[in-house]
Amino acid sequence: MTRNFFGTDGIRGTANVSPMDATTALKVGMAAGKYFTRGQHRHRVVIGKDTRLSGYMVETALTSGFVSMGMDVILVGPMPTPAISMITRSLRADLGVMISASHNKYEDNGIKLFDQKGLKLSDKVESELEKLMNSDLTSSLAKSSKLGRAKRLDDAAGRYVEYVKQTFPKNKRLDGLKIVVDCANGAGYQLAPTILWELGAEVIAISVAPNGFNINDNCGSTHPEKMCKKVREEKADIGIALDGDADRVVICDEKGNIIDGDQLIGAIATYWKERGTLKGDGVVTTVMSNLGLEKYLEKIGLKLERTKVGDRYVTEKMVADGYNLGGEQSGHIVFNDYTTTGDGLVAALQALAIMVEKNQPASKVLKVFKPLPQVLKNVEYNNKKKDPLERDSVKEAIRAGEDALGKSGRVFIRKSGTEPLIRVMTESSDSKLAEKVATSITKAIKNA
Repeated sequence: MTRNFFGTDGIRGTANVSPMDATTALKVGMAAGKYFTRGQHRHRVVIGKDTRLSGYMVETALTSGFVSMGMDVILVGPMPTPAISMITRSLRADLGVMISASHNKYEDNGIKLFDQKGLKLSDKVESELEKLMNSDLTSSLAKSSKLGRAKRLDDAAGRYVEYVKQTFPKNKRLDGLKIVVDCANGAGYQLAPTILWELGAEVIAISVAPNGFNINDNCGSTHPEKMCKKVREEKADIGIALDGDADRVVICDEKGNIIDGDQLIGAIATYWKERGTLKGDGVVTTVMSNLGLEKYLEKIGLKLERTKVGDRYVTEKMVADGYNLGGEQSGHIVFNDYTTTGDGLVAALQALAIMVEKNQPASKVLKVFKPLPQVLKNVEYNNKKKDPLERDSVKEAIRAGEDALGKSGRVFIRKSGTEPLIRVMTESSDSKLAEKVATSITKAIKNA
């Protein structure tokens, strides 16, 4: 079945334009309300959002849809995506919903759904929801006496703060550390500085004044240069940059040098292996993770399993095969011992735990391998025409590129799940060769 609404991470698009309009949000609420209503108990859904102006519109429409199907709605306001996953599990709710377009600008918004275990929905369930959204649901509407109710959960923030703090080693503190945290004017703008301060750190918080329009605006994990500059100015020990919904993190060391998700996964895997807490003798990442990480893990006796792009695919693989550490180069990192989805704050605390435990600066303990040069290019295409990747000229360019790189590199091509873009990635120990191959493939796609 062709999916018209759901992409790689829920539904996403320009706010107040289909599919990210009130009409679609209402249908999502009605369809999910019907699908997740099983049994005679009072069914409940938790709804959170980030700081975008359009969050009010989407929240109201979703609430109407759920209530109309007889489901009670628990509203928690601006909260990180992983907090919604956690609170859904904590309250034994039937469903959790996060309204966010993650790292995108305020013009966009999105809807992410979690099941009662706090896991993002599978492709199969999302396809079932699409069928319901395209059907007539009027016969399933609740009777007047069975309509749902909506209420606010006042202690949601406190629940999440204590939950995150419990993931930090119980006998350790952050006393003596100066930390810059960039909250992207997003969902973590109050909670992130609070958590770090309560654990003992001196906190310098930036991008903590959301106004509905400035989320991810030249700040946060997509623009870490602001954090890096502040770390150097303040002579801080580390910088932490979250994205708009705080499910991913980018870190910089005391010199203002970036440490991406691959490096964090490598460092945490090493630390957990030393402590005997790493499960599965390896980690799970996506096809985008650097080949340097894979080679480093092999050297220390660990394996790397790859999945499709998307932290939910990483989580599915971790759950299926018994891993407790996985994530993406972008900074989505999942810790199955603590979370069921990417959590930027939990990831940051694991990095800080290594620094505290080893009494070493971030530059020494959070960079554990030398990454292979990686070239990433995005090519726009007309999705109304024939798929460029099916053209013989493009297939030949890809084959030639793979032959040129040989075993010392790789080519990876994928379509974006949210935009009409083809993403071209090449990787090689020879940076000039990686660039040459990427340029050749990109040119072939453009000319297809």
